[in-house]
Amino acid sequence: MYVVRRWYKTKPGEARRVATLVHKQAEAYHEAGQRSKFQVSYNGYTLPGDQDVVCLEWTDKSLETPTREGHKLPAAALKIGGEVRKLIESQRIEFLELLTPEKFQE
Repeated sequence: MYVVRRWYKTKPGEARRVATLVHKQAEAYHEAGQRSKFQVSYNGYTLPGDQDVVCLEWTDKSLETPTREGHKLPAAALKIGGEVRKLIESQRIEFLELLTPEKFQE
């Protein structure tokens, strides 16, 4: 099982707007059966630490390319992605292996 985090560095003052759009986009993937339950968090400017950031996080059993044969991306997610790209400066993705009980070491 993997934890996937997609981080967005937004244009100044756009974190909450981007978080809202990213949530809608992730919901489209979830409804299409292409993503598990997810959560979105952000820091506009009211908290210490990095500002103008959004984090989308979910878990997945495997990592697969979205350009795999026969895979169709939800049209709604693609449309929202175009809106998000106008409001961000950069993005990156993290892949982590989730520690589950069967992986514990003594």
